[in-house]
Amino acid sequence: MKLFIIFAIVILLLQALAEASSYSTAANTLANMDEGENELALHSKHKPQKINCNYACSRRCKKASRKNRCTRACKSCCMRCHCVPPGTYGNKNACPCYARLKTHGNKLKCP
Repeated sequence: MKLFIIFAIVILLLQALAEASSYSTAANTLANMDEGENELALHSKHKPQKINCNYACSRRCKKASRKNRCTRACKSCCMRCHCVPPGTYGNKNACPCYARLKTHGNKLKCP
């Protein structure tokens, strides 16, 4: 009978040790996943910052002779690139995506 009790205690201790080791490996795995996510966050493309395209395009097109046409094209470019160059003309080096967009006729799309 004593042998059976000792055997049961040994089995319970082994089971407790096995569960404790699985918890520590799970914690290490979670810690490694968090570190991996941080690395991915550093190396992945960042999400573009959302801007108010209505405001940015109305500012960009305020001196245009055809404001509606300019604003429509600007909003289309802004929605795609998430940026609008400063000022009312030029400065396209501040937003390369905006400067590269072209129409089907291979003309520059964005004002």
